[in-house]
Amino acid sequence: MLRRISVIALGVAATAFSLLNAQPALAHGFSSTVYADITAGDEGHVRTKLELEYDLFLVSAADTQRDDPLFRSGTPAFEAGDTNGMAAALNAHADNAVRYVTERFTIDACTATRAGDFTMTEREGVPYTVLNLDWNCPGDNHEIRAELFPDSEGYIKDVKTIVTYDLGGASGSAALDRNHTEFSIGQTWYERFGEFFLLGAEHLLFGIDHILFVLALIAGSRRLKEIVLAATSFTVAHSVTFVLAALGLVDVPAKVVEPVIALSIAVVAAWGLWKRNEESTGWGRLAVVFGFGLVHGLGFAGALGIDEAWSWTLLWSLVVFNVGIEVVQLSIIAVVCPLLMLLRRRAPRAGRRATVAISAGVSVMGLVWFVQRLVGA
Repeated sequence: MLRRISVIALGVAATAFSLLNAQPALAHGFSSTVYADITAGDEGHVRTKLELEYDLFLVSAADTQRDDPLFRSGTPAFEAGDTNGMAAALNAHADNAVRYVTERFTIDACTATRAGDFTMTEREGVPYTVLNLDWNCPGDNHEIRAELFPDSEGYIKDVKTIVTYDLGGASGSAALDRNHTEFSIGQTWYERFGEFFLLGAEHLLFGIDHILFVLALIAGSRRLKEIVLAATSFTVAHSVTFVLAALGLVDVPAKVVEPVIALSIAVVAAWGLWKRNEESTGWGRLAVVFGFGLVHGLGFAGALGIDEAWSWTLLWSLVVFNVGIEVVQLSIIAVVCPLLMLLRRRAPRAGRRATVAISAGVSVMGLVWFVQRLVGA
């Protein structure tokens, strides 16, 4: 039975490595995030600033036929990394692009017009396009609906829309997804906190690089005490930088954060291989985990992408988001750690093989991602 478990563990590790190796270099390639900033305009008007992942927007806004002029002009610019060309493609076919957005992002009975040209920016090393809209709104009770993506592209599992608003005397943030596509300005505190808890949990659950980091911590720990200390060190570190970065007190470019996150996966997994016959409760390992945890916190904040003035509501929303992350992290540890420790105790040879397979696969994957992100793949 234990021999069968070891074979299954090795098979799972190999399969996971093969699947991960086929995925994009970026941490969150399974989902996309739309950023929407809503503010009051002139009397009876609302302004929105939308940021959308460029290649996903290109595929979705263009006609399903690949001879669509928007797709044909925007794709070469995207592949060449030509931000001017990317913006020019959207501006040349602005009517279709804006129509796609305004059919899927709406404010009650308001009507929208484009306010300026499409421009380009970057989020977590990914090209984003910026679209400003002016909404003519007859009332004050603003109901926001967001159903942007996924459409026919198929490789996006879910889309989060992070909304920040300062409108009608109310300000705050909201997180929307395919299961929660609407909210009203002035939502209750428990609705807001519930959204941020789920957002944090799903972010870690679908953030493959963060999950691999946790698996590297588990594989590199010999006793429960070791994984508790390592997980605590990681949690404290990423909680500090997450809150500081989300509040705008720390700002580190994604082109620095993303490669270091990938490197952290490789280093922590390799450490487990190097010290696999020794206890790993020393200060050296904890210091490394803490240092990399600081960088992971910056990654969490970059993915959340909130640009909102300080408030106690904002702070508690960030805390709840972080709690969502921790619940998933602890769940992974609670499931994987006992199984691996039981295997090591009952069948030491099989346990060593499973540990080596997990650590080696995670370390190699981390190095692959590090190189890809470093060269901008």
